[in-house]
Amino acid sequence: MWIYLLRRLLLLPLTLFCIILVNFVIINLAPGDPTSYSETTAEGNATRRADRSTAFNSDERYLHFREFYGLTLPILFNTWPSLSLDDVKTTLWKLANKKESPQVNQEISPKDYNQLRILFGDQSRFIMPHLLQIIEDPNTPKSIQQLAFHFFVRGGTRSAYLGSKLSPEEKAWNRKITQDDLELRSFVPPFNATPEVIDQNVKELSYWYTKNQSYYHFEPDFSEKISIFFFETRFIKYMNRVIHLDFGSMRNDSSRSVISEVAKRIKYSLTLSLLPMIVVFMLCQLFGLLMAYYQNRWPDYSLNLFFLILYAIPVFVVAPFLIQNIALYHHFPFTDIPIPIYGFTNPDRIYNQETSFERLLDILQHIALPIVAVMYGSLASQARLSRTVILEVLRQDYVRTAKAKGLPPSTIMFKHIGRNASITLITSLASSLGVILGGSLIVETLFGINGFGKFFYDAVLNRDYNVIMFSALVGSFLTLMGYLIADLAYMWLDPRITLD
Repeated sequence: MWIYLLRRLLLLPLTLFCIILVNFVIINLAPGDPTSYSETTAEGNATRRADRSTAFNSDERYLHFREFYGLTLPILFNTWPSLSLDDVKTTLWKLANKKESPQVNQEISPKDYNQLRILFGDQSRFIMPHLLQIIEDPNTPKSIQQLAFHFFVRGGTRSAYLGSKLSPEEKAWNRKITQDDLELRSFVPPFNATPEVIDQNVKELSYWYTKNQSYYHFEPDFSEKISIFFFETRFIKYMNRVIHLDFGSMRNDSSRSVISEVAKRIKYSLTLSLLPMIVVFMLCQLFGLLMAYYQNRWPDYSLNLFFLILYAIPVFVVAPFLIQNIALYHHFPFTDIPIPIYGFTNPDRIYNQETSFERLLDILQHIALPIVAVMYGSLASQARLSRTVILEVLRQDYVRTAKAKGLPPSTIMFKHIGRNASITLITSLASSLGVILGGSLIVETLFGINGFGKFFYDAVLNRDYNVIMFSALVGSFLTLMGYLIADLAYMWLDPRITLD
């Protein structure tokens, strides 16, 4: 068993790496721009609005945002240092003339033009020699030369280290790039500059390039290009942070970390996931035994029909029904306590004054209806699955042997049949551990519970990569741990199963 556990634990990091890789590629290839944000119109329609931005330095906040999240790099492999001079000239011509080629009269659409400009701005860091050659060429048209100046500045701009605890090397880097950024911007001539001014700026730009060429590695050799190909990518930058257990900050507030925001909500999602899972396991065993014992009789038909109807009703119908017809203007049975319809607890001013027992009752009262809304669908499917599994176990030889020995029916059903049938149910329930953090978006929204389900949904709308990737990572980890727990449960429930 220990060898099996060790092998599974060793495979866990590799499996998580593959899962992160797939999720990371899908998220980064998804349509839309991560700088866009969601809005709700007066009519209640959801819309997406993109920040107005440019490829070069006119919007520092936009550039810093993309640099921080690694969005200025390719996803998996970086081939930008291999771009040829002709490729660079062609792209600059397209940007200057807003056309795909001289033979085409139709202009590039604003969306495609903006995407091309941003992409070329990201590439400019790796094509500095080509940009300088175009700038120094006296035959370069003025419009293209002006663009080359801007993209040269964009390529020479670097990101500063942020934080209060910087090393001396990081502080020195910040001072260096601050000075260089100011110097670079001074080289860009106005559009109406005279040829003498442009020539002077070109000379100063060339001198700056020669002086900083080795420091910034503007002309990488073959080994450096190989390193850039594999390591100067979005994925490697993200994995480097994950290895150091840095899962990033919120997209709209860099002062709040993803882990701290998850920690505030995880107790709600855990309660709305684990508790229904335990209750469902016990109830589906009971109903499964009952339907199997009365197979093809009225209890079996009635329960099957009841669970089939429950399974067919969506949660966005059940939750409002519970609120309007069960909770609103009603009380808990045999009490005068009103049924809460909003929140996980009473307001803080009341909750903070309650004793521990009163707080427990408070929570139970608030989560009664949300748990019903979360678990009814799982109970319907798992109970019918339990019936099928129990009927299969009933046909096994050891059950007939137990009956021949004259054991009581209750002992046969609960000890021999129920224990072996629970193996399949454990597999089904353990695989759902991965959705613990997700909670139930609809239930949390309708009942006003600040859980992780709504938090994750907002992150998807706002394209908060850090939250989405953290959710995928933790969900995958819990799913893998669920399967491992299920394997251990097999061994405990059935002595015939070993992990050797």
